[in-house]
Amino acid sequence: MAHIDRAFRSNIKLRHLQLLVALDEFRHLGRTAEFLSVSQPAVSKVLAEVEKMLGLTLFTRSTRGTEPTPAGESLVRFARAVLAQYDVTRDEIEAVASGAAGRVRVGSMGATLPVLLAQAVARLKAQSPRATVLVEEGDLTHLLPRLRLSELDVIVGRLEPAYAAPDLVTEALYEEPMVAIVAAGHALAGKARPGWADVACQPLVLPPPWASLRVKIEQALHRHGQTLPADIMESSSYLAVTTFVAQRQAVGFVARAVGRQLQAEGRFHVLAMPVEVDLPPVGLITLRDRRLPPAVSDLAACLREAARDIERAGAAAPRPRTRKTTRET
Repeated sequence: MAHIDRAFRSNIKLRHLQLLVALDEFRHLGRTAEFLSVSQPAVSKVLAEVEKMLGLTLFTRSTRGTEPTPAGESLVRFARAVLAQYDVTRDEIEAVASGAAGRVRVGSMGATLPVLLAQAVARLKAQSPRATVLVEEGDLTHLLPRLRLSELDVIVGRLEPAYAAPDLVTEALYEEPMVAIVAAGHALAGKARPGWADVACQPLVLPPPWASLRVKIEQALHRHGQTLPADIMESSSYLAVTTFVAQRQAVGFVARAVGRQLQAEGRFHVLAMPVEVDLPPVGLITLRDRRLPPAVSDLAACLREAARDIERAGAAAPRPRTRKTTRET
């Protein structure tokens, strides 16, 4: 495999890597050519050039488009990581030259986006107004591959044990229970002591079936003698949860700090019932072998400060009274 080593060290260029990533995205020579603003023969020529360098077939062509071979998939992963690191380095150099504070790419779960991350970004902007923060929302199944490809610098969310891996560094910030929310004018908003029997009679907005929180909510319903209603929506998006709760008069589940903020804004109401589910702490996830740029370290420090404020506010908040019985009728 000496020729492959020579190709990587001397012959592979950024334009080759950009072409491979674009081909993987569009799976079509014509659409790739359009995206790169070149002709289709030029795309075919560059792909053939890379395949000749490596002595490997990277994409198979057919009337339906192009598909990466196993070797192609490996090279595309490499290309994405290199291009992502190129973007990071370029942004760092531009930030130094312009006097700005750099750029941070954050993956955020719904439990942290509207309160923890928002407060941390406000702190970062107060000390570095020209810092840029790119935020991508999702769950860990979506965000972790982006982190491993260096397309994200840090993930902020719940530290699910099932996703722990040797290449990841996790830092717990605080414990954050869940609460149930409804729209401000919902019938349950006026009930002094709503319970799981009341919730089970409403449309529900739940995490996707593969999410551990979904399983735990279903288990809580079962412990109280209830089953899932027929009318459910599934999403891990903060925007989707709040939209469906507001427009479909559904019950949704959010982190306590998020629920308290939504209630303070007057659009939603936190039900006065405990949501007894065992949840992992909220924290940070980064790659073990990757040095954090200064802007990322600054945001991490702001996240820690905001987390301490949220933890103090949670400790001071009154807690819903738990029913003595575990089964509702």
